[in-house]
Amino acid sequence: MNIFIMILVVLFMGAYYMMDSPSARITEHETEYAIDKSDLRAVAQCAAAVHNAQIKGTQFDDICVQQNNIISQYVCLDTRLNITKCEIVKNKKPAFTYIVTATGALDGTQFNDIMEILERDFSDAGTFGIFSENVIISGGTTSKRIVPRAIIEELKLEPGQLVYLTQYEIPDTQTEFVFNVAEDIICPVGTVKVFRFGRWQCTGYNTKTNCGGDMIWDSDLMECVADESRKPLCADNQTAVMVDSIWECISPFPEKICPEKMVAQLNYNTLEWECVTDPKNITTTKKCEHVKHTSIYGNAGATLRAPHATSCTDCEKMIIDEETCTAICVPDPTRLSDPKCYAGDTDACSGPNRGFFFGFPNNKYIANVGDTITVSVPVGNGYSQNRRFNCRDCGDGVVDTERSQPPFVTVCK
Repeated sequence: MNIFIMILVVLFMGAYYMMDSPSARITEHETEYAIDKSDLRAVAQCAAAVHNAQIKGTQFDDICVQQNNIISQYVCLDTRLNITKCEIVKNKKPAFTYIVTATGALDGTQFNDIMEILERDFSDAGTFGIFSENVIISGGTTSKRIVPRAIIEELKLEPGQLVYLTQYEIPDTQTEFVFNVAEDIICPVGTVKVFRFGRWQCTGYNTKTNCGGDMIWDSDLMECVADESRKPLCADNQTAVMVDSIWECISPFPEKICPEKMVAQLNYNTLEWECVTDPKNITTTKKCEHVKHTSIYGNAGATLRAPHATSCTDCEKMIIDEETCTAICVPDPTRLSDPKCYAGDTDACSGPNRGFFFGFPNNKYIANVGDTITVSVPVGNGYSQNRRFNCRDCGDGVVDTERSQPPFVTVCK
């Protein structure tokens, strides 16, 4: 009887241990974690398949596209980062062209898992990551890719979406020529067969290309000219001249006496000495010997600075009117990277809320710039008048792309 009771106790304790042991719970937890990771990996693989199909010009049809609300389309922007057509218009391409693929928004608790999947399985995919606060955070990298506001509004991107972004270039239109190849022909002696104007023709040899003597064919002038490489070295009292297509050393003729400011020169066509004007006595005159410099800056009634030849700043270039011989200074965007022109980091003044502007001193200066600036230039206390390039920071706001033209004008919304 005691033995029977002991057997029952052993069986009962064994069953209790198997049902409530820690290892059993851990196994169940790891299985659930693996299922979640597998589902997230399937979402990333489906988005990558849709994106690659868009690049190849095909379509990826799978049930995972509808299950995960995946969208993919071409987006093109102009120089002001506004949406434009993805096509070549009058031989002009869009400034920026993108292929953008996005999934439905993921749960916040899944961000770490999806970032691990991107780092392990899609490390070479480029810009492929979680969209958050106008940037794409890719797995395994410390860089963040800023998404233009026009793309966010076009695709209605939301935080938590898995976004795949690739920049590409629209290929040039290939021009194809179609010829109706005619039957082969047999040309007579002295002619050569060539394919011209869509058919075979017999034309004569170009005998001018075979220049005789010390002559050589000039493809620009389309005639035979003297070959200077064959010109001989003559004695001190001789001159090399071309006689009947051959270089010859000719002894000089008796000295010819010429008037003042003229020198004797041998005419190789007539082989006679002529008196010509001495080139050393010819002086070249410039149209504007004296340049008039306008006043560069100053308000009405103020004492203006006396302009001089170096009145332009490091950010300006001087333009001279050949008719009036008046010099003015205008902004020079090519000097933007010069520390004397802009001492800060030019790369830091970029993005949707920063842009460069030039410190125009007054409206008269702006009028001299001409048609270079296509937008209205604001002049007030909020804009520097230092005649250099400055960085405009809109803070929490963004740059008004319609009223701005960096690096000349940047206006915040």
